[in-house]
Amino acid sequence: MAKRDAPPRWDRRMQQRLARGEAAALGELYDRFASLVHGLAHRVLGDEHAADGITRDVFAHLWEHPDAYDPQECPLRTWVATLTHRLAVQRLRATETAALAEGGHGSTEELELKVRHASVAARADYIVQAMPAPLRAALELAYFQRRDYRQTAADLGVTEDEARRRLRLGLQLLSTAHDAPSPGAPPEYGGAA
Repeated sequence: MAKRDAPPRWDRRMQQRLARGEAAALGELYDRFASLVHGLAHRVLGDEHAADGITRDVFAHLWEHPDAYDPQECPLRTWVATLTHRLAVQRLRATETAALAEGGHGSTEELELKVRHASVAARADYIVQAMPAPLRAALELAYFQRRDYRQTAADLGVTEDEARRRLRLGLQLLSTAHDAPSPGAPPEYGGAA
């Protein structure tokens, strides 16, 4: 992953504030990223209670280890999503492995397939949440409301060419969830280590 010249100011300041032990910084971070963390954890685990636990674990980790985040490496949002994904996959593997050990049905291959499917779904959710709002709005109209590009253009108040462009770009971004990583994605999201 190519490093950026200067990290976003908010990310750098937030890391510094957490390192100084400012509780208000943790509150701001929670307000900004709690729904992202919970949503990704729930997507991987499929369990509300377990997602709540992962959310607590992520923010506890951020509070206890603020220096683990390096603003030069990636945006804070990406780092938080990566941490969430890693902890959720660890929990999924642990609970599924325990179930297998207790005589549950399935195999380790099926477990890895389940983890892979959960990871792809979580990456897709992250990509949709991180994409620019105009692309996300076009995809939501096309997918959830079953609009074609003409109806999407009318609903968004844009030209048909612009609606097609937004849908094409949104789908191209979303397609990276399965096979290829997003540009600059961390290793947990399929990027280079």
